[in-house]
Amino acid sequence: MKFSVFQVSRKGGRLKNEDRMGYCYTRESGLFVLADGMGGHPEGEVAAQLALQTIAALYQREARPIVKDVKAFLTASVMAAHQQIMRYAGNKGMLDTPRTTVVAAVLQGTTATWIHCGDSRLYVVRDGELLTRTRDHSHAERPRANAGPEIVNRNLLLTCLGSPTTPLFDVSAPLQLQRGDRIMLCSDGLWGVLDEGLIVRTLSSGKPVSDAAPDLAEMALRNGGTHSDNVTLIALEWEMPDAAGQGRGVSTDSISDGVFASTIQAGMPSDSELDDLDEDAIERSIAEINEAIKRSAARKG
Repeated sequence: MKFSVFQVSRKGGRLKNEDRMGYCYTRESGLFVLADGMGGHPEGEVAAQLALQTIAALYQREARPIVKDVKAFLTASVMAAHQQIMRYAGNKGMLDTPRTTVVAAVLQGTTATWIHCGDSRLYVVRDGELLTRTRDHSHAERPRANAGPEIVNRNLLLTCLGSPTTPLFDVSAPLQLQRGDRIMLCSDGLWGVLDEGLIVRTLSSGKPVSDAAPDLAEMALRNGGTHSDNVTLIALEWEMPDAAGQGRGVSTDSISDGVFASTIQAGMPSDSELDDLDEDAIERSIAEINEAIKRSAARKG
């Protein structure tokens, strides 16, 4: 498996950057995750960090060296992240819970599958054109059937991780990848101030993703002005193992079985009481999710 990847997070005009992103990979699989901690609620950076750590920890357990059921993994890991955020808030006796959006993608074999909750997005660009992108869980992108003509606040989300209500999320069908496909995960600090055509043109330019990604971040900060949101993205280009230009990017072919590389553990909030997730905490989350699924199935039956 071979890919080029570049990640960047820039603080805008906010007091702090609550975005988190990172990626992990084994010899035959890769996980890319981005979370945007929500303002207006406490400790958004903790919610985003918990989401990344939980999903990465479950990936490390499941990817041996591939994830056998990618859709099931994505669903379980996002729900486990939600449970971890709720547990963190409960342990601290918080009246309001930390909240975050999330988007995550697994690439393995020759396919990509992704999940998202909220308005952090994933774009796929092929041959200079937008192939697909996620549809936000927001009133702007999913208006009510009888909605009136009034302007909708695009920042008003229908769901997120950490909300007292069970989060909603969408899981994609597997996308067959072609050499040169470019995939970007980003926060609303990017897409909210840049025209979609400009995003696609910049992402699909002849520049490597290591140049295109910071170009996008810089344009978003400039367009956002002094009150710009934080801008965070991960951009990657898919390359087949035997493609030309082998010197570029990450090649996982030489990684041994059982080896797991990750950029996600970096960036732990120093002022939080957040502990590293242990195996027991993960198992408890999965058990709770499975029990909820069983109860739901029993009610439907």
